[in-house]
Amino acid sequence: MLTIKVIGPGCINCENLYELCVNIAAENELEADIQKITNREKFAGLGIWMTPGLIVNDKVISQGKVPTKSTLEHWLTDIVNKTI
Repeated sequence: MLTIKVIGPGCINCENLYELCVNIAAENELEADIQKITNREKFAGLGIWMTPGLIVNDKVISQGKVPTKSTLEHWLTDIVNKTI
């Protein structure tokens, strides 16, 4: 089970990253709890300094950009397979 947190104020990039996570999880049949964190006061405490931020299983994976679909898919499947 993946715990995915998309961190950001709700801008278009944050929404795009959230939708990308939802789509990749569905397409790859990954069991995932996908959350949006929009409270700016929590960002720094989560280790995010630039949005959008992506945290998977409590590890910061990306911040300040929206990864390509193939890159994000690779990251998530590798995490499921415990290679990263």
